[in-house]
Amino acid sequence: MRVTGSGPTLDGIVFDTPSRLKVVVAVVDPGRGPGFRTVNPSTLTERETEGSDDPELRLLIRRTQPSVRGTARDGGNARKGAAGFARGASHRTTGK
Repeated sequence: MRVTGSGPTLDGIVFDTPSRLKVVVAVVDPGRGPGFRTVNPSTLTERETEGSDDPELRLLIRRTQPSVRGTARDGGNARKGAAGFARGASHRTTGK
């Protein structure tokens, strides 16, 4: 994808879509190097060819852990906590 908007136009790869109005894109910023930027989907356009920075961006995406929270597509099905522990710990008395 190509990220346009305020600042220079950058080539990038979509990493995550947390909502309809947010897209996380891996881009190479000329001053900072590879990183992630959250943008509005309306600032993205399709690219015809692969960019020269794409191998570096793929490495960044590969070594980044997936998001902990569920995405908008999950519909609230994200599980919390460890399996087998449905409740929190009960209150411990002080030994009165």
